[in-house]
Amino acid sequence: MGMANGSGARPLRVLVAGGGIAGQALAFWLTRGGHRVTVVERFPVLRAAGAQVDLRGQGIEAVERMGLLDAVRGKLVDEAGVAFVDARGRAKATIMANTSGQGRQTLTSEYEIMRGDLVRILHDASKDDTEYVFGVSVDGFEQDDQKVIAHFSDGSSGEFDLLVGADGQGSRIRRTILPAGCDPYWRIGIHMAYWFVPRIASDSNIRDTYMVPGGRQIMRRSHNPTETQVYFVMREESEEASAIHREPIERQQKFWARRFRDAGWQTERFIKGMQTSPFFYSQEIVQVRTDTWSKGRVVLAGDAAHCASPYSGMGISGGLVGAHVLAGEINRHPGDLPTALASYDSVLRPFVDEIHRELNPRLLRLGMPMTQRAIDAFQAATALACFLHVPDLSARFSKEDRGGSWQLPENPAPISTA
Repeated sequence: MGMANGSGARPLRVLVAGGGIAGQALAFWLTRGGHRVTVVERFPVLRAAGAQVDLRGQGIEAVERMGLLDAVRGKLVDEAGVAFVDARGRAKATIMANTSGQGRQTLTSEYEIMRGDLVRILHDASKDDTEYVFGVSVDGFEQDDQKVIAHFSDGSSGEFDLLVGADGQGSRIRRTILPAGCDPYWRIGIHMAYWFVPRIASDSNIRDTYMVPGGRQIMRRSHNPTETQVYFVMREESEEASAIHREPIERQQKFWARRFRDAGWQTERFIKGMQTSPFFYSQEIVQVRTDTWSKGRVVLAGDAAHCASPYSGMGISGGLVGAHVLAGEINRHPGDLPTALASYDSVLRPFVDEIHRELNPRLLRLGMPMTQRAIDAFQAATALACFLHVPDLSARFSKEDRGGSWQLPENPAPISTA
């Protein structure tokens, strides 16, 4: 491994809590900078489940810088575009993906991949140099000027130079470093559940979006020959809706079935499919917005620091970019963590502000109409726009993608071209 970036500073011992996208990307770059990295993941095995995700803008570049773009290309999901359908499944309007190689991606990115496949690609690229510990979480820690001592769920403890909270939207590490009473969640009153059902002949490679009165939406997209993803999305601002995501899965499924029972189209098939799905995930759509990403020798990365929400289209890209920036600053200033962490904040913050702005609650609500009349109007306007090629043209001639003009900094470490 050699000295950390040749500066003569000793390698750091880094503990990463969370083996998701950001945690693994961070391990990839830090070990290449000569540091010793341990990733603890509370899940008993690699958490390679989840729905379809997309890479856009700087996220595509971050994967390319890791030398993993070909691996990603080999696992892409074939999604040709998005159709808005009626209760009989007939497309009222269709927006195709922008595959011109220029401008901005549309609703469908040119780089659509299953979260599990991306997690596995990052794991394969980082596992040889990183210590991975599964089935264990960080229950607490204390720190001083010299070190941070982490206490693990199995009763053991460890001493590290740096603790990284890459533990997602509901981050426990974030809770311990933010001032008491600080709520990092920016809520927009939208909830989502998703799961898999068996694929049937009529499930095409176009994503179907079906709008239901009452601010509800059903999406269907198929990612392989045998499986189809189902998403139920709804607008609701209630205690019950916000609390349901922490309940047992059976209660979550009953809740969602109740909210969508009368929705029509293929609802019955989808609700029945909940029972046999390999996983079921229910969440409130939130953004994580906080002024501080670090305290002493503890720093947040990925969704724990700046979850942008699925609607930004930049959640996964944001995690990859954040890991790139954080690892770069640590590798450049291994002997001066305060400088590294302050620099991480100042370099990444403009990019995060940009991807947070992608989430416009007013526009989102417009896309989730309350009445059938508003749904008809939305579909007519979308159909007209498609007829006039507005989405294609605006995507193709857009100067930049969703991360704006912000540039990815230089590589955190040299990549050996084997």
